[in-house]
Amino acid sequence: MNKKEQREKFIDIMAKFTAYTGKHLPDDVYAKLKELREKEDTTIATIIYDAMFEDLKVADDLDRPLCQDTGVIQYFVQVGTKFPLIDEIEDCLREAVKRATILGPLRHNAVEVFDEKNTGNNVGKRIPWIDWEIVPHSNEVKIYVYMAGGGCSLPGTAKVLMPLEGYEGVVKFVFDQITSYGINACPPLLVGIGIAGSVEVAAKLSKKALLRPIGSHNSNPRGAELESRIEAGLNEIKIGPGGLTGENSVMGVHIEEAARHPATIAVGLSTGCWAHRRALIKIDADMEYEMISHKGAIL
Repeated sequence: MNKKEQREKFIDIMAKFTAYTGKHLPDDVYAKLKELREKEDTTIATIIYDAMFEDLKVADDLDRPLCQDTGVIQYFVQVGTKFPLIDEIEDCLREAVKRATILGPLRHNAVEVFDEKNTGNNVGKRIPWIDWEIVPHSNEVKIYVYMAGGGCSLPGTAKVLMPLEGYEGVVKFVFDQITSYGINACPPLLVGIGIAGSVEVAAKLSKKALLRPIGSHNSNPRGAELESRIEAGLNEIKIGPGGLTGENSVMGVHIEEAARHPATIAVGLSTGCWAHRRALIKIDADMEYEMISHKGAIL
């Protein structure tokens, strides 16, 4: 396969994969929603969960996006230095988004700042957003695609706290935001928290926290304990599905951290909605793919 053929196959895979992400929840999210539905016994909570699963069924039957807001497309790329298309990934992903917009179809969500003009193809300045990680000596690429909706993670927030506020300040910040804003993000929520020394690092880590599989834990035992405590506390609020009360508020709480400056502690918060359209694919040097987030799925 020559470079032109590799490029075309890569674009085709990513276009179909991006469109697929808008129509099918990842395995872990689907399983968690089923688990949470079984814990509800009120009429209103049962009605909301039944509507969610009916929506998923209809989206599959009709091959349509499961939510009308297919979001701003964000890619988180972990690319090996020996991957044959490393120099062309950005151009390929922009073309893939254009094709996926037609394939989906995906709602047009890229509005150019200052011009206030919708591009009509989900591609604009620095959009799709691409986050890069370079993997030495590898000849494959792993790509997360995330559909960042206008009601869930896009209205994320971050703040630098005074050191004396400590981790109690982090917890207070999270609870203040979830109790005031969380119902707008279509609960049950996936809560991503970043803790660092500056707002931009904390904010970025909070978004990356949403990429982790539900049920995974922070690698530091104290971090994992804080995740569990915040999750238990948020569930005690009983926001419930759709924000209409119920036994649980969240699908999970994930914390990612970076070492901080002694004088600052920053916290970032991103929320994923029940329709958490996050997917992971691995593509090797021969352009063969594996959909890690949707086991056994074929594009």
